[in-house]
Amino acid sequence: MAKGRCGCAAWRDGGTFYVQFDLPGISPDAIDLDVEQNVLTVKAERRPTERGDNAEIQLSERPLGVFSRQLFLGNALDTDRITAAYEAGVLTLTIPVAETAKPRKIQISGGNDRKELRA
Repeated sequence: MAKGRCGCAAWRDGGTFYVQFDLPGISPDAIDLDVEQNVLTVKAERRPTERGDNAEIQLSERPLGVFSRQLFLGNALDTDRITAAYEAGVLTLTIPVAETAKPRKIQISGGNDRKELRA
């Protein structure tokens, strides 16, 4: 299996983390996504297209074969709720930030709740 070149970008917008992979010329059914613990594995296979019995490829800008990429996701992401979409050669993963990792306000009790201490 060859480690192929594919563009990758990742960013967080509020409560959602996004990862995009540039995978042009790959059929959606040739993409495999896997998450084990916090490791996301993307495998994709670029297959030759049918060109006829006597066709000879003269030039190919995209290499064929299996491409693999692994990303280590932080504990702050909810990997059970990952969704994926593939459009125009770009695979986009949407990963919610875990509820426990989101910022939250903490209430502070006032002076009325204190008990007097006597020495």
